[in-house]
Amino acid sequence: MSEVLLTAAATLAASFVALWLVSLVIRDASIVDPFWGPAFVIVTWVAYVAADDPGSRGLLVAVLVSIWGVRLGTHLAVRNLGHGEDFRYQAMRRRWGSRFGIVSLATVFLLQGALAWIVSLPVQMAMVDGGRPGWLAAAGVALWALGLFFEAVGDLQLVRFTRDPASRGMVMDRGLWRYTRHPNYFGDFAVWWGHFLVAVAAWGSTWTIVGPIVMSALLLRVSGVALLERSIGNRRPGYAEYAARTNAFFPGPRKPLPASGSPPPASSPGGPGADQKG
Repeated sequence: MSEVLLTAAATLAASFVALWLVSLVIRDASIVDPFWGPAFVIVTWVAYVAADDPGSRGLLVAVLVSIWGVRLGTHLAVRNLGHGEDFRYQAMRRRWGSRFGIVSLATVFLLQGALAWIVSLPVQMAMVDGGRPGWLAAAGVALWALGLFFEAVGDLQLVRFTRDPASRGMVMDRGLWRYTRHPNYFGDFAVWWGHFLVAVAAWGSTWTIVGPIVMSALLLRVSGVALLERSIGNRRPGYAEYAARTNAFFPGPRKPLPASGSPPPASSPGGPGADQKG
C-alpha cells in the first residue's frame, strides 16, 4: 500500500513541478486549471501499474476516472484557449511581483498536486485492494453516471448559451441551470462520491472517504460555489432574482419568488457566464 501511495505522490509532485516550469516560460499560470482533470488520470494509471493486482475493480475505477478527467481537461483547455492568463493569477502576479514564480509553485501548483493526491486516495486504494466490484460498485457507477451527465451537459449548455449573441446580457436559467445554479459543480460532487463507492472494497479502506469529503469541501466552501456566490450577485444585475428561484447546489424544482416581487422574464440581465468553472 505504501509503495502505491508514495509513487502516486511523487508522480503528482513531478507533474505539477514540470507544469510550473512551463508556466514560467509562457508566463501563464492558468495552464494549471485544465490540468486538474488529467492529473487524476495520470495518478490513477500510475497507481494501477504500481499495484500488484488491481483486478477488475481497479480497472473499472481507472476507466471511470479517465473518462471524467479527459473530458474535463479538454473542456477547460478549449474554453481557456486564446483568453490569456486568468484574472486571479494576474492579481497574484501584480501582488507578488518578482516573487510570483516561487509563490505560485507553492500556493498554486504544489497545493493542487497535494489536493489531487488526497482526493484520489480512494482510487489509489482501489488498486491496492483489487478484487471484483460488487453491488456497492454498481451504485457507485450509477452515481458517477449521474454526475458526469450534470457536469458535461451543464458545461455544454453554458457554452452554447454564451456563444449565442441573443443571450448576451442574460442569465443562464435554462436546461439543467433551471434546477441548480451550479450543475457542473454538483456533477463533480456526484462523480467523486461515485468513485469512492466503486473503489471501497472493505471496511479497511473506508478511511479514504476523506477524498470525496475534501472534494466536497472544495466545491461547496472554497474554490467552487462559495467563491462565485460571494461576488457574482454584486457583479451581475438580475442574478439575485435567479438565485431566489433556483437551488444553489443540489438540483430541485424552481421556487416561486416572494409575494412582494414581480415575476422576472425567462432570462434576466446578467448571469453566470464566464464566471462558471467547468
